[in-house]
Amino acid sequence: MSASKPAILQHLHWLGHDTYRIDKPIVIYIDPWRLPSGSPKADLILISHDHYDHCSSDDVENVRQAKTLVVANASAAAKLKAPVRVVGPGKTLEVSGIRVEAVPAYNIGKKFHPREAGFVGFVLEIGGERLYFAGDTDAIPEMETITCDVALLPVSGTYTMTAEEAAGAAGKIRPRVAVPMHYGAGVAGTAEDAETFRRLSPVPVVILQPETSAG
Repeated sequence: MSASKPAILQHLHWLGHDTYRIDKPIVIYIDPWRLPSGSPKADLILISHDHYDHCSSDDVENVRQAKTLVVANASAAAKLKAPVRVVGPGKTLEVSGIRVEAVPAYNIGKKFHPREAGFVGFVLEIGGERLYFAGDTDAIPEMETITCDVALLPVSGTYTMTAEEAAGAAGKIRPRVAVPMHYGAGVAGTAEDAETFRRLSPVPVVILQPETSAG
């Protein structure tokens, strides 16, 4: 793979915590929560699991339009207005030429995200590049099968893997770029965790600044 930064980074907006918007070739939201007012309407919304800081019905409805496809794991789908396409680990779909694969996301030795709950992360293939959104997870064996250009990895500890564990996961996945998430929103994790991750990661790290406006 090229040493240059993946093109998808130009269209990736971090809206804090685990919330992202991708604005090309269609508008995609991942785990929309506390969206800025005036946020662009969505073509595709992906929800990893049912916890309040990932599955916000109000935020989904604020950017939903008639043509929007909402995709969620089963427990999150139950909290959202229909229609919602339900996915579990290993399920794939294609939307406007974008391939979306739901992949496992769970804790090891923690109670917050049990494997049997069927929570997910997502791998999106956009314009020939692959983006991995890990979701709320520890460093799980399934990560060794992930191939991607950009990996969005939680670093907060408590509910997910720590910055040190995330650095180890980055070493197994070997993306071109890793991006830390799940910090700085008052749930768990701080900017220090992101910096620790950058220092320890064996792959290049980009720390995004949270966008607080829709511009």
